[in-house]
Amino acid sequence: MSNSNNIFTKFKELPVDGMTKTIVVAVSLCLVCSMVVSFAAVNLKNIQEINKAIDKQKNILQVAGVYYEGIDVKKTFSSFEPVVVDLNKGKFTNKFNPITFDDKAAAQDPELSISLNDDPASIGRRTNFATVYLLKKEDGSLDKIILPIHGYGLWSTLYGFIALEKNGNDIFGLQFYQHAETPGLGAEVDNPKWKAQWKGKKLNNDNGELMITVAKTQKNKEHHIDALAGATLTSNGVDNLVKFWMGESGFKKFLKNLQNGAA
Repeated sequence: MSNSNNIFTKFKELPVDGMTKTIVVAVSLCLVCSMVVSFAAVNLKNIQEINKAIDKQKNILQVAGVYYEGIDVKKTFSSFEPVVVDLNKGKFTNKFNPITFDDKAAAQDPELSISLNDDPASIGRRTNFATVYLLKKEDGSLDKIILPIHGYGLWSTLYGFIALEKNGNDIFGLQFYQHAETPGLGAEVDNPKWKAQWKGKKLNNDNGELMITVAKTQKNKEHHIDALAGATLTSNGVDNLVKFWMGESGFKKFLKNLQNGAA
């Protein structure tokens, strides 16, 4: 006890603006702050995971057009059936629990993903399995199909969902829930007016050719989305990622099988 008192007394006697006292105080403060942050991170992890899941469910409800302020997200989300799809086969798989399967983690696992040579979405690797969400009507019939999409824009990877009508071709909506594009430019992917353009547009023509396009000039009205003003690279990124995920390397085989009852 006396040794502790002696140390404390000697510390008090050090000059207030001295280097030794400054370093000791700074190190002590950093140590305390790091302990507080670590404690908070560990104890709040479960809450953060729950909030993350709710936010994801909210975005799915929004892109499907069933969200409104005050809605019971968890209850409404129960109308959606999450299922894992084998992208290579274009069919449902029961290898994984769709509630806990992590698409992002799977994309980084060499055993669950493939490296891309033709990579217009600039994602590097594509998961072989993806979780999709089927919105069912009260009678159990299919209403909408919600598919996860992602790809690189100008500054960041954009993560979102595209909602299709039950025919697998008519777009109901598109929404991104995570990105770091430039505010006022590329970040206008969040603008309700721009997102509203997607509703009613068609992915493919009558011959099954993928036609949906994000561009400045319009070639075919039913497949055209206006590019974002002043955000050419972000617009190109969205165009590329949608074409990738709706094409042969993405969900096209699954959507075809789903329509033919072979998924």
